[in-house]
Amino acid sequence: MSHHISGLGDADFQIAAYIENRPAFMNMAELEHCQPLVDGEIYAIGQACGNGWRKVFNVYAKLLFALPQPQFNYRSQATEWQGYRDKHLLQQGCQTALLFSPPTLKPDDNRLHIIMGRTYAKRLVNESKITVPLTWLDNEFAINAEHKLFVCPYFDYRQQSNIKIEKLVELVTNVLRD
Repeated sequence: MSHHISGLGDADFQIAAYIENRPAFMNMAELEHCQPLVDGEIYAIGQACGNGWRKVFNVYAKLLFALPQPQFNYRSQATEWQGYRDKHLLQQGCQTALLFSPPTLKPDDNRLHIIMGRTYAKRLVNESKITVPLTWLDNEFAINAEHKLFVCPYFDYRQQSNIKIEKLVELVTNVLRD
């Protein structure tokens, strides 16, 4: 099943996080492609759309910063996750995307696909937008190792705490090692 991707960031991503909702900002409700952000836009979205979106960007940057080097070089681009978020996250050439469209899974694809939230993941399965099997590890995390597909809590401090970011990093590391 193929479809276009829509979201924010680099269309040539190494890692994509999939989110069910879109920020009510500029033209993002109608966005039908992957649009890189520019310097200051993450801040502007946070200001215009509220704390929930700031948390999404913060958790995403923290996750990328926690991934193992040298396989993932996000830590080499900034001294801390805040600097990475502000100067690199979802910008042209960053190899990251925040997608509003469902994952497009292809065999032998080395990209990581991270779905935010069990409810969203189950909806995608029920609507046959994800047709590969998910192995639920607990109430919050699921994987399909073959397609490098992960389900984790929504990117929010209460749901996706630092401990759960570490758990997701461990899952990613184990899948990539196998």
